[in-house]
Amino acid sequence: MKRIVVFSITTVIAAVANLPAGAAPITTNTALPVAKGEYVFREQIVFNQSGDDPSGANRDHNVALSASVLGYGVTPDLAIFGVLPVAYKKLKLTTPGGARVTRKDSGLGDIRAFARYTAYKKNMPGQTFRIAPFAGIELPTGENTETDALGRLPPAVQLGSGSWDPFGGLIVTYQTLDFQIDLQAGYQANTKADGFEFGDVARLDGSLQYRLWPAKLADDTSAFIYGVGELNLIRQEKNRANGIANPNSGGTALWGLAGLQYVTARRIIEAGVQVPLIQDLNGTALEREYIVRGSVRFNF
Repeated sequence: MKRIVVFSITTVIAAVANLPAGAAPITTNTALPVAKGEYVFREQIVFNQSGDDPSGANRDHNVALSASVLGYGVTPDLAIFGVLPVAYKKLKLTTPGGARVTRKDSGLGDIRAFARYTAYKKNMPGQTFRIAPFAGIELPTGENTETDALGRLPPAVQLGSGSWDPFGGLIVTYQTLDFQIDLQAGYQANTKADGFEFGDVARLDGSLQYRLWPAKLADDTSAFIYGVGELNLIRQEKNRANGIANPNSGGTALWGLAGLQYVTARRIIEAGVQVPLIQDLNGTALEREYIVRGSVRFNF
């Protein structure tokens, strides 16, 4: 599947709510603010392994991705973000003639730009509640027509889609002194380029971050450890080539993530592992096995 990835960006928790430095979701977004005139930066490394192949071609597909994310607080309620991905993609498979081949590519992927606006906020002693819609576009900066000795690379190995793809959604965040909950609904409308169109993607995401250490807060506490649990329900429509739907693409998957975060006032170091809990894919679509994520983020 082509992934809709809306990277989580956060800063220190709103001082008006008198909360300590907070955690953040790993795979999804938060509605917590970026202070006016401040920047936030995140560098995330993702390794995605797919290899449970029902087609008989014994496909083994892995992607190593580095995503650099920069956000800026335009106003106390409006923040803008840019995501620059660099990827290495490799696909091994057995041809109908029995030969084992490797298809691969590396370089810049499709850059994403989006804005998030706090439409509703309620700050209370020791807690805050926020609702924020977001909207953006994925730009066709990654190459989508690369070839190798075997011909044009398949779409799963190309670095980009070649298309301009709008996306948007809504984020709800509730945070207390002990935990934070983030919920997101998102949709990406993928358009056609060079006769090919990835299926549109709809997703629902939920994240719980719970403070593990220290067990009790003190005035001099400057660092925290959070446990993170997340669920991601993703539905993708079938890909289309020259107007014809591919019966071996798209479907529904439910992912679960377990992770840890080390949090200070201006930075977060985190790692997490995602595994598929349910994969109801169409035809012989390649199933994913796991995703490993690690990142550091800070604001300045």
